[in-house]
Amino acid sequence: MAASKPLVPVIVGPTAVGKTAVALALGAHWRLVVISADSRQVYRRLDIGTAKPTPEQRRRVPHVGVDVVDPGVAYSAGRFARDAVEWFAQVPADYLPVLVGGTGFYVRALADGLFREPPMDPARRDRVREWCRTAEGLGNWAARLDRGYRGGGRQRAGRVVEVALLTGRPLSWWQQRAQATGIMRPWYVRLTVPRAILHRRIEKRVRGMLDGGLIEEVRGLLDEGVPRDAAGLDAVGYRETVQFLDGRLGRHELAEAIITATRRYAKRQDTWFRHQLLGHPVITLDATDAPALLADRIAELWEDREG
Repeated sequence: MAASKPLVPVIVGPTAVGKTAVALALGAHWRLVVISADSRQVYRRLDIGTAKPTPEQRRRVPHVGVDVVDPGVAYSAGRFARDAVEWFAQVPADYLPVLVGGTGFYVRALADGLFREPPMDPARRDRVREWCRTAEGLGNWAARLDRGYRGGGRQRAGRVVEVALLTGRPLSWWQQRAQATGIMRPWYVRLTVPRAILHRRIEKRVRGMLDGGLIEEVRGLLDEGVPRDAAGLDAVGYRETVQFLDGRLGRHELAEAIITATRRYAKRQDTWFRHQLLGHPVITLDATDAPALLADRIAELWEDREG
């Protein structure tokens, strides 16, 4: 069965490591379609704070998995996996699908499949979800209920709490017992850079986002009536900007808050990719090199792998 699944290049790594730039540079070697595995870029109109590829870049290299739902709509790894089946099927025969992103649960959903959710009482689930929507310290509750919880935002924390309370077992327990129902065989390329370099890249990106209109982007969404705690606006960069617009952070504090939160997020991502790509070969590349050089190396390794 495994041999019948397509072999797909998968480029992973922490935020700001350069995944999008490398994927675009691969366009010089392959006719490809990028399948985005990014839990923030699925949201329409969240462009600046998600470092979403520009329209020009997406014309140059087609992307799917971007601009899928409006802010406020919950989007899970399960829905991503279902949507991705259709996206893969729509890739032209003479194009190569390349999965690119930093959301590990999305990547694993395609490579290893998802557990089958046990029955849960709908009324109890509604009560738990309502509590999770406004609960303080939701991430701390998730960590207490599931030792396998490694962060991932309020939506992810709520899911961990919900499963643990309603099934009596942590989400990580169910995932470990999931059958391998993935739709592809991953050919992992993990991009990494020394921490000091990544921190500089993050700072440069955050300041560029603020100079590029992140505050105005968020203000416009709030003015349209998007709730402050809507799915999407709870992501790193957006939640801090909402706090700034509510008067809880100053302008200088805003930049530092986003930089700090992004560094922590990147550390969690890097830890996840170092430890969770089990059972598959992983090529690790130093992303301090220019994207074009990294693309040359990836294309060369792919040809050798296929040869």
